[in-house]
Amino acid sequence: MSAQEQKLKTSYSGGFLLKFTPVCSKNRSCGHHLEMGRKLLAAGQLAEALSHYHSAVEGDSKNYLTYYKRAAVFLAMGKSKSALPDLTRAIQLKPDFLAARLQRGNILLKQGNTEEARQDFVAVLQRSPDHEEARDQLMKVNELEAWQEDAHATYHQGDYGTAIAVLEKVIEISPWDPESRELRAECYIRMGDPQKAIQDLTPAARLRNDNRAAFLKLSTLHYSLGEHHESLNQIRECLKLDQDDKECFSHYKQVKKLSKQLDSAEEYIQEGRCEAIEKYESVMKTEPDVVYYTNLAKERICFCLVKQKLPAEAIDQCSEAHQRDPRNANILRDRAEAYILNQEYEKAVEDYQEAREFDSDSNEIREGLERAQKLLKISRKRDYYKILGVSRNANKQEIIKAYRKLAQQWHPDNFQSESDKKEAEKKFIDIASAKEVLTDPEMRQKFDAGEDPLDPEAQQGGGGGGAHHGWPFHFNPFESGGSFHFKFEYN
Repeated sequence: MSAQEQKLKTSYSGGFLLKFTPVCSKNRSCGHHLEMGRKLLAAGQLAEALSHYHSAVEGDSKNYLTYYKRAAVFLAMGKSKSALPDLTRAIQLKPDFLAARLQRGNILLKQGNTEEARQDFVAVLQRSPDHEEARDQLMKVNELEAWQEDAHATYHQGDYGTAIAVLEKVIEISPWDPESRELRAECYIRMGDPQKAIQDLTPAARLRNDNRAAFLKLSTLHYSLGEHHESLNQIRECLKLDQDDKECFSHYKQVKKLSKQLDSAEEYIQEGRCEAIEKYESVMKTEPDVVYYTNLAKERICFCLVKQKLPAEAIDQCSEAHQRDPRNANILRDRAEAYILNQEYEKAVEDYQEAREFDSDSNEIREGLERAQKLLKISRKRDYYKILGVSRNANKQEIIKAYRKLAQQWHPDNFQSESDKKEAEKKFIDIASAKEVLTDPEMRQKFDAGEDPLDPEAQQGGGGGGAHHGWPFHFNPFESGGSFHFKFEYN
């Protein structure tokens, strides 16, 4: 080994060239670029160092060291693919350049190219039989080939768990080998773990110059998980490599259509627009085979119907969505709200309690449960909506109309016997109380929140006795006895 090569070898540490002696056979400019490249590389300014080494190569294309030094910068930048041609050129210019052969062999081994890596390590050992690193790496080549063979055999036998365990060893030695990562991804897919498959396919897609198949598979996996935006990103990468790829373009059209419908539907929901339901129905038609999108559409339609205060339809849709996705706390929350609108408070409490089991940290669910429990408690006393026979989303005009009808029906003057009159008085008081609460926006809001504004227990220092309880303004016209006649004043 020449003194110059020995000096170069001792300057190499940790996989990167750290110190060089400028050697340039043609001009001073070349030497200047080499020296500047060395200083910038040592300072970690890789892009600037690379620029100087480009100039050095152009200035002296027959100098094997300039190629080797530029390869060192590529490696420092994590660009092993770019380093390989420079190392090969350095070896062509100087076949006995062992440092370049060793480094190329290391890269080829990490790429899983055992045959060519073996050739480089054997070449080093032929000239330097005691070279410890070359001997160790050659042993790794032999181990790697045996593991690669085992991995393929166990995969074809359907023993995917064992194949994954073997591939762990393979990838530890050859992390830049796309084939091993793709094989492990396939094992994960067959074992029902698409997320781990994605973790392997993501780097694998970049390890080949044209890996359209990996980008297509990545897009398909993201799509199946409901990650339609990322699916769209990955299929676009495939089309960048070949815009006429039929499989990629066909999948791209499907993903783009579905993604547009989903984005539009969510936008409508944020704006409170009813068209969201139609959009989600379109989503189910566009993609009927992927469970995630059907479940999502059912969940969001349930949500929309609750927001539109259509309790019967909401309960039906939410129940179907719950059956498809029984651990979804959002569906249980929305169905609970639908039950509240339908004045089925016990069922609302049950749904909120179940939702809390799946999402114990949600303040919204906790507050909803407390409200449902209050409403249940009140309903066991008096439910003003039920008294008037109106829905919880009835407007003021509907409430007054119901009040007039019931007030005429239950006016005590319509009854003859004393017992009937007393029953009518009680009913009439409840009807009047319901009308007072539900036509006053502030009182109605309190009642909807689970508080009875006419309940003395809910009033600070609330006294007042039995007969006065519930009558508006604490006056009971029937207590005066005798022949009291009530005169209606409708408002």
